[in-house]
Amino acid sequence: MSRISPAAILLFLALAMPASADDMFIPSRGALEPADRLVLRKSERSLALYRGGRPLKTYRVSLGLSPEGHKEREGDFRTPEGRYMLTWRNPQSEYFLSIKVSYPNAEDEANARRNGWRPGGAIMIHGLPNVPRHPRERYLSTDWTDGCIAVSNEDMLEIWLLTEPNTPIEILP
Repeated sequence: MSRISPAAILLFLALAMPASADDMFIPSRGALEPADRLVLRKSERSLALYRGGRPLKTYRVSLGLSPEGHKEREGDFRTPEGRYMLTWRNPQSEYFLSIKVSYPNAEDEANARRNGWRPGGAIMIHGLPNVPRHPRERYLSTDWTDGCIAVSNEDMLEIWLLTEPNTPIEILP
């Protein structure tokens, strides 16, 4: 399987973008407006993008290896629960694109400090590994991350295009 270079991804994104910012997310021209909120339902393995209270898209996700409960510390393989923000984007990730979730927040850090733990971090929404060690279907049908939210590469590209920095994400059990 060949690896798509980050430069090729950026070129694709540049070509896919409209000529001006005014054309970007205007429904009358066929494009979706950006999401103003994301909701992850861990028990359903679903990530929904919303705009103005209306669902835009829903995606199937894979979670951390130990998905039950809230992430408390580094290495617990849990996906956090709570209210966070999408912060920065990494087009050169080890996975097909990635967007950082703002875990740990102040409450997460305080809990870890009280217990003498490191809270962990680098919780991302990302696509599949650029260098897979397993068949694609395994990644799409099982929980396999260290606590991140994984989607197919096709879904990751849509999420990348339909979200902006500081978009809130609510992660529910």
